This record gives sequence, C-alpha cells and structure tokens, in this order.
Amino acid sequence: MKTLKITLLGLTLGLMSFSILPNPKNGMMKGVTTTPLTWKSETVEVGEIPQGTPKVIEFEFKNTSGKAVLITNVKPGCGCTNADYTKESIAPGKTGYVKATFNAANAGPFSKTVTVTTSAEETPKTLLFKGTVVAKK
Repeated sequence: MKTLKITLLGLTLGLMSFSILPNPKNGMMKGVTTTPLTWKSETVEVGEIPQGTPKVIEFEFKNTSGKAVLITNVKPGCGCTNADYTKESIAPGKTGYVKATFNAANAGPFSKTVTVTTSAEETPKTLLFKGTVVAKK
C-alpha cells in the first residue's frame, strides 16, 4: 500500500510539471514579448579616466517596435552622474540616446548605473558603465 501511494505521488508530481509549461494557445505566454528597444550596448567599459575630468558615456538604442516610444524617466544611480536623453518620441526604426556624464572626482575603480523608464516597457532598463579614475600626478 505504501509503495502504491509513493508511486501515485511521484506520478502526480511528474504530471504537474508538464501542466505549467507555457502554451501560446491558452494565453500563458501573454507576458512574453520582444523588447521594443534594441540597445547598441547595455554595458560600457570606459577604461581609465583622468581624475577631475568629467566623462560623457552615450548609450544608443533603436526603436524596433511598431509604435513610437517615449523615454519617461532617466535616473542616475548616484549624485556623481548627470543624465540627458532623447526628449521627443522615437518613431519605429529610429534611434535615440541616453547620455551619462560622470564626475570623475575620486580616484579608483567605479561601476555606475543609469535606470531608463520608457512608455513601451513596464520594467525599467538598467544601463551600466565602469572604469577606473586615475589620480593626478
């Protein structure tokens, strides 16, 4: 009897795993879509930057969706970075940018982020740039 219960439990658990596979016919893949923006690079290695010299890092993207996209917010990860971005709607097939200006005040390695929110995606995109600030001699 115990063997029968264990066998039935194993069979039930095995079949349950198949029932949760996404099936486009029943709408379970509704949340899976292509990304409306294709970024040239989401991470930029800037190398060495002289201390005291601001560095501009540009992230370029292309609108690969079928409708216009608007950047609704750009938030640098810290006070040492300012951001600029394409303010007008980006038509399908066109490109836009997000620029981060990093104040290279402190010597040493750094890794900074910029978070971009658009009208086309619910989840913001986090862009990364990193490098090393070299002390003045």
